Amino acid sequence: MNLYQRPRRNRKSSAVRAMARETVLSPSDFVYPLFLHDREDNESIPSMPGCTRWSLEGLVEEAGEAHALGIPCVILFPAIDSALKTPEAEESVNPEGLVPRAVRALKAALPSLVVITDVALDPYNSDGQDGLVVRGEDEVGEVLNDETVEVLCRQALCHAEAGADMVGPSDMMDGRVGAIRSALDHAGHEGVSILSYTAKYASSYYGPFRGALDSAPKDGDKKSYQMDPANIREAIRELRLDEEEGADMIMVKPAGPYLDVIAALRKETPLPLAAYQVSGEYLMIKSASAAGWLDEKAVILESLLGIKRAGADVILSYFAKEAARDLA
Repeated sequence: MNLYQRPRRNRKSSAVRAMARETVLSPSDFVYPLFLHDREDNESIPSMPGCTRWSLEGLVEEAGEAHALGIPCVILFPAIDSALKTPEAEESVNPEGLVPRAVRALKAALPSLVVITDVALDPYNSDGQDGLVVRGEDEVGEVLNDETVEVLCRQALCHAEAGADMVGPSDMMDGRVGAIRSALDHAGHEGVSILSYTAKYASSYYGPFRGALDSAPKDGDKKSYQMDPANIREAIRELRLDEEEGADMIMVKPAGPYLDVIAALRKETPLPLAAYQVSGEYLMIKSASAAGWLDEKAVILESLLGIKRAGADVILSYFAKEAARDLA
């Protein structure tokens, strides 16, 4: 043994370990995903214990508490009343719809809070798909790309005009980042950023989220537009396209099972990189902790640390508020 090399000397106390620590988590790393609905009461979400569908008043209060803990940003996901869901997803571009009203309320109450909106049609689409669907004689649905992009541009404009700081196209349609960038710029919203879901995989980890929004596909799946979980080179191709089309930030979703993708994209781009710790990841930790098999606080922080160590600059997590409180 080489007695001159003793790595344990850098582990001998909490103070020394802190000095040698390579990756540090901070509340400023987090984006807090928030669910909302158009009702007066807040409502617990059965598929995601510990999460809530917020009323507008509750949303502002919850966002304010998170912001006071040092979390700089929230992202909004609306649970739309089934009566408003249509094949053409018209409610997605309603300037008096749930999301525009929520954006205005948040920006009025919390001017320094960064508000991101989700740009996709699945909460509004009666088919439960991220895009418009056309059905052939065999009744098999096809998700249309270019026609969907036109609606996404109108949706992004609707959110920008309400005061959103950033829009997050999560649909995975081809060409949507460039089209949204052009639409925003031509409407005088050059300052509105685009957080692109660059590598959104057709993952099995999304089930609890779809339960929270009642947004599961009514038939079929999303594999014709979300990415194959087997692919990583394809993620780099998507990254190149998003860079060319004007994305300001990029995202990998899910996070935990795709740390290799996060690390690969981190090497390929100077853009800020976000990663989404999704509902399935959340629920596994919650369930195992509730059963007494895991130390919830320790595992939450370790899981988030692993995502940041892989290369994420920003982490979307339902644990954001809890983690920020523990890091204080």
